[in-house]
Amino acid sequence: MNILWIFAHPEQHSLNGSLMSDALGALDGLGHAYQVSDLYAMKWKAVLDAGDFGDGPSVRERLFVGAEQERAYKTGELSADIRAEIEKLAWADVLVLHFPLWWFGPPAILKGWFDRVLVQGLGFGVKTPDGHTRRYGDGGLTGKRALVVTSVGARPPGFGPRGIHGHVDEVLFPLLHGTFWYTGMAPLKPFVAYGADRHDPADYARTSAALRQRLRTLPDEEPLTYRPEAGGEYDDELVLRPDLAPGRAGLGVHQR
Repeated sequence: MNILWIFAHPEQHSLNGSLMSDALGALDGLGHAYQVSDLYAMKWKAVLDAGDFGDGPSVRERLFVGAEQERAYKTGELSADIRAEIEKLAWADVLVLHFPLWWFGPPAILKGWFDRVLVQGLGFGVKTPDGHTRRYGDGGLTGKRALVVTSVGARPPGFGPRGIHGHVDEVLFPLLHGTFWYTGMAPLKPFVAYGADRHDPADYARTSAALRQRLRTLPDEEPLTYRPEAGGEYDDELVLRPDLAPGRAGLGVHQR
């Protein structure tokens, strides 16, 4: 497999940095090819702006981000750093996003990678010949799979179904469903290192072994069973049909 590993932590000697080093060693042993985008080490520009799109129109009354992204993507005028990441993404079979969970989401630098790399015409706004927008199980990144590797400070019960932090699958729903699934990538069950700030050597050994084992099973792992938009399970208003998950509401209804 070809794996693109996006790493978003400022410290190489952190728990996450050490886990990535172990994980890449495991990928070497398994014979997989990989590329790493270490966003902090790359000094990745997190803020999308007009400079991402080349010269663009000679006169701009207003910057329409999606339209400018698509124009620059199709004409090859996206900035060099964005083009390089898109080339890596095109090469990859699996995208791994590795980050600490800060304020219930990824660090800003990783959010900036989404904003700048998953451009209209690639990550969203992809049309079928009849003009239908491809999304939620279909899209420009269909055929790829995606895995979150993250760390949280809390212990598992606090991120459980009745935990004060919310269930981890729901905390990560915007990423799993709203980024991966929306663009067509099949999300895999997240790998979460709990109690990150309290990891002792024994905890680390267990977490590292679990991540390396997860990578060994990655080629045959089944993705999460989110419902596709185009599968007939949603009505014309994109609401789940009442005969599916009857009497239930909330984010869980979107997974079979």
